[in-house]
Amino acid sequence: MSSGWNWFIVIITLFNIAAVWWLLRHYAKRRKAASKDSSDTTGHVWDGDLCEYNNPLPRWWMVLFFITVIFALIYLALYPGLGRFVGLYKWDQESQYENEVEQMEARYADIYNRFNKLDVAALAQDDEAMKTGHRLYVNNCATCHGSDARGAPGFPNLRDSEWLYGGTPEAIRQSITNGRTGIMTAWGAILGEDGIKSVVAYVQQMSGQSVDSELAAAGQKQFATYCFACHGADGKGNPLFGAPDLTNDIWLYGGSTEAITETVVNGRNGKMPAHKDLLNSDKIHVLTAYIYSLSHQSAGQ
Repeated sequence: MSSGWNWFIVIITLFNIAAVWWLLRHYAKRRKAASKDSSDTTGHVWDGDLCEYNNPLPRWWMVLFFITVIFALIYLALYPGLGRFVGLYKWDQESQYENEVEQMEARYADIYNRFNKLDVAALAQDDEAMKTGHRLYVNNCATCHGSDARGAPGFPNLRDSEWLYGGTPEAIRQSITNGRTGIMTAWGAILGEDGIKSVVAYVQQMSGQSVDSELAAAGQKQFATYCFACHGADGKGNPLFGAPDLTNDIWLYGGSTEAITETVVNGRNGKMPAHKDLLNSDKIHVLTAYIYSLSHQSAGQ
């Protein structure tokens, strides 16, 4: 914050508090009558004899208002609120947050120490650890992957056996810790309209859909030229690039003609954010085991 803005905030804040104080003092005093006949009324009369009096607010009410002004001044002296002035207590929300995190980590240190002694496969069988892992998942992952972990268009289902980057404990931990960035190149300008239709047909054929065989045969040549580097010559994908298997019926963005065409023409950009700055290694270990358990329970393992 520049010096000019700092003083602007200080001055405008104190001016408003002073104005409120003056306003309270002004209306705390009884006003003089306009004439002997009008006495202490404002001159407004209803129903012949119902007059509006010009009296101040009750004293106890005014005292409460004055107390709020005094409280505001004390608060601004102790805590941040006047530009860059940090207050006499030197309080800030970042330090408070860090202190609370340290207190919570110390409180649950013994529990996480026990979890750390188990590998992911063993931890996935621990009921207490999985309850903790579920809470970590809900707070950090459910927004994208859903509360049931079954995903949504563009967000993988974590309960099946299909993994873009691998479903081993190491791969899952890597995804949580450092995140993932998946890029599908846009091929619309390169393939042209006919090329797009043929490639889409071939991809659908690989996944078991009924398509025009001649169109799919033409698409196979295009696929071998432009797509095999990531998805492999057999279309089964490559975890190294996060390239999905195109031979099954699991589609991250949808397996309809329209959805596949959109993917081929405009490409896709998937982003899994890194959580290493949000979760410490102990929590990542438990969360890895929880996510690992979802697919293995679903697979009956």
